[in-house]
Amino acid sequence: MQITAAVIRAPGGPFNLEHLEIEQPLPGEVLVKVAATGVCHTDMVMRDRLLPVPQPVVLGHEGAGTVLAVGAGVTKVKPGDAVVMSFNSCGHCPSCSDAAPAYCHEFFPRNFFGARGDGSSGLSRDGEMIHANIFGQSSFATHALCHQRNVVKVPADVPLALLGPLGCGVLTGAGTVLNALKVRAGSSVAVMGVGTVGLSAIMAAKVAGAARIIAIDPVASRLDLASELGATHVIDPRGGGNLAEKVMGLTGGVGVDYAIDTSARSEVIRQGLMMLAPRGECAVVGAVTFGQDIPVDGGHLLSGGRRLRGVVEGDADPEQFVPQLVALYRDGKLPFDRFVRFFPFSAINEAVAESEAGRVIKPILLMPGTEVPTP
Repeated sequence: MQITAAVIRAPGGPFNLEHLEIEQPLPGEVLVKVAATGVCHTDMVMRDRLLPVPQPVVLGHEGAGTVLAVGAGVTKVKPGDAVVMSFNSCGHCPSCSDAAPAYCHEFFPRNFFGARGDGSSGLSRDGEMIHANIFGQSSFATHALCHQRNVVKVPADVPLALLGPLGCGVLTGAGTVLNALKVRAGSSVAVMGVGTVGLSAIMAAKVAGAARIIAIDPVASRLDLASELGATHVIDPRGGGNLAEKVMGLTGGVGVDYAIDTSARSEVIRQGLMMLAPRGECAVVGAVTFGQDIPVDGGHLLSGGRRLRGVVEGDADPEQFVPQLVALYRDGKLPFDRFVRFFPFSAINEAVAESEAGRVIKPILLMPGTEVPTP
């Protein structure tokens, strides 16, 4: 079967639309006709080979679409079902067995190595192997081969073209608040960086009943949107002075119960730790690279029983959490459509440029035949 996909052939891009051949699904696999897919910062990290992703490759890991065919043994979905695609996991390691697939012992090979476990891809062009299986989907394409583990059936009455970011960006931000930190009602939360993940964390903190929600970002328009979505206070870190001290000033010198970093910048993470109240917890959510040190004031950490922890994919089990996110969206409590902008698939390089320039928070690529959802 021939499809159209955006192929990266050299570090740094660009994305080239090419006609490729896609295989029929193997046992355990699911063939999805992609309706739309979100553009995530992690796609750019993979494009630039800051993670061990081989090329040529089809990226994309926030896809949503309709099941076309299933391989042998697949019982969770059937042709015609609407699905969101999320990250892949093995299903049998200690983490997966403990309902923590985001910490799957095989997370890297199943999501970043660009091939199935047997080394094959499922995508090719005139006999040339094109790496795929990124996050078990490679959804920068009109069609994607997924796995029974990483597709989640969603209701047919929700705009499918909107739902892809629920598989990663929105899931990460909201899950950090609701699953990893388990933010308590009446508590205080500081979110450092309010892109897709940060804004999702702010909305989730409001859902959790946090009394003080502090948004921190240098972009005024993002701070305005954060206020509309639930932030009670905003801070522009460019104004000079110590960021932790500014947060302390908003909390009467006590500090916050929870800090969430989406920037992946070591000094910002350090400030997140320093702004914690006793027994507070700082979650590192941004893509900190291997070998990157985080400076920690050991006395501050120890004396208040504070915690610094990493969070992957919001500590979420997509099979359970994506339906919760859909329900919150339906109830008007997670209006992530407020920071989405749609682009035709043919404009993928424009969408990426707008995202990297900070002019668009969450681009979503619409495949041919998919219409912009009505509000």
